[in-house]
Parts: sequence; structure tokens; C-alpha cells
Amino acid sequence: MTWTPVDGRRVGMLTPSSNTVLEPYTSAMFAPFGDEATAIFGRFRVVEISMSAASQSQFTLEPILEAADRLAEAKPHLIAWNGTSASWLGLDKDRALCAAITERTGVPATSTILAYDALFRAMGVRRLGVVTPYIADIEQRMIANYAGQGIEVVSSARLDDKGNYSFATYPPEQVGAMIERVAEARPDAIAVVCTNFRGAPVAARIEDATGIPVLDSVAVTAAHCLAMTGLDPARVTGWGSVFRHAASPDPSGPH
Repeated sequence: MTWTPVDGRRVGMLTPSSNTVLEPYTSAMFAPFGDEATAIFGRFRVVEISMSAASQSQFTLEPILEAADRLAEAKPHLIAWNGTSASWLGLDKDRALCAAITERTGVPATSTILAYDALFRAMGVRRLGVVTPYIADIEQRMIANYAGQGIEVVSSARLDDKGNYSFATYPPEQVGAMIERVAEARPDAIAVVCTNFRGAPVAARIEDATGIPVLDSVAVTAAHCLAMTGLDPARVTGWGSVFRHAASPDPSGPH
């Protein structure tokens, strides 16, 4: 008997070390594809989100590139930084990181915040609601960065937590209540910005109730990566409309 090798699309996800949400959620989102798509994960140290020197040092290049090296050994078709630090550090931070990953590993690279940028442009988002677990300083920097992209944050909700591990301890219902408050301003879309936050399980319900797209970070990253590897994100259901809205893949990306 001749056996056919299994050769689906593999997406390597760079993951904050204290994150307990994105791996199970991403795996569930990829599940409809079976062996056609696999998410694999590599961690580097992230334990606090603030503007302190200690927190910002977590996002220096070399530890992230070392984690990317390990992921590259599994021969992924794409590597994604599944984190949101560029929402307050700026898009250029992730552009430079992705270029460095590709130069180091030879693998195309993307990130959560680059995926958001592509999605916002594809959807024509100009009035945005933002939900995070973060502190005020982080939120303010995010709002300023969105303004630089031509996007006005018309409503926001935060928890003032420096966590990172603790972000995952807030139940989906609590995150959902924050989203519903932000929805009262009728933004074009609501971004739940944090990949260790439980917005994805409530996104579809709130979208049905409000008619406003709820764009959870884990879902945005998964949808973008599926599209970039030539798969149809719309096959994923139950996690919100982002899988229908996902931007078309970059034609220079992997197929």
C-alpha cells in the first residue's frame, strides 16, 4: 500500500509565556480544517503589561527571534507574533519584527496588530470601540496610534490590570459586558485588544444583538493567518464575523 504524506498548512504562533487563552482558542478555531491546517506554538517571556522598563524589555528582538528559530524547525508556512504590543508601541515595531523573523528564518511573518491593520482597512473602519484589560497609559497610547491610522476611538473600556497571566482569569461574561458598554456608542467595529482575554466566545452573540462587528485579537490573528496560507477563514463559525470579514491574503505571501 502507498501512503500519502500529511502535508497541511502549518502556522507558527509566537506566544507570550504567561498566556493561557490563545493556544486553546486558536486550536479550536483551526479545528474545522483538520489536517489541512495546524497551529504550533513557541513561547517567550511576557509577564507584565505596562510602560515600565522591565515590561518593555520583554519585547526586545533577540528573545523573540530565538523563539522564532525554534518554531522554524517545524517548517511552518507562516510565523505570527500572536500579541498586541504594537497597538501601543506602533505598527512599525511589528513591521520591523516580522522583517527580522523572515530574514532570520526564511519564513513569511505577520502579527496580530498587522492583521488588525489589514482588517480595518478592508472594512473601512473609521470609528472604533476598544476593549482591553490594560492600564490607562497603555490605552492612551493605543488611542493615539489609532488616530495616526485615521481611526477615531469613540468609546473604550479597560480593567486597569498590569497582569498578563491575570488577563485570562476574567470570564467571557465580564468581557462581554465591557463590549456591550462600548457598543452603546455605535462604532463601526469593536476591537477586543489582547490575546489573553476571553472576548471570542461572546463575539457572535453580541454581534447578533447589536449588529456591530466584534473583532477579538485571537480570532483576528487566526483568520488572517488562515487567509495568508491560502485557506478560507469563512469555514470557521461560532467565533464571530471576523472569519467572514478577514482581509484577502497578501499575494506575495505563502500559498
